[in-house]
Amino acid sequence: MYDVKDLIRILLLKNGLSMRKLVQKMNEAGYHEMTIGGFSKMLKTESIKFTKVQEILDFLGYELKVAKKTKGETEKDLELLNV
Repeated sequence: MYDVKDLIRILLLKNGLSMRKLVQKMNEAGYHEMTIGGFSKMLKTESIKFTKVQEILDFLGYELKVAKKTKGETEKDLELLNV
């Protein structure tokens, strides 16, 4: 399972963008203003807000979908938690 930082980095690579270019283009497109330093810090400290992740995904042309796990996946997770 990826964490948010890895997911964003993968999507940036797939779209041929650096973090700096993403911030610049999102600011130019009218999304909530951010700085490269602030964005980098959010990823580094894993303190990025869900709404910011949604904005980034939207800008890159992706959407976030939530789906219920299948029974086998849920049981596997419970085993990992020793429940």
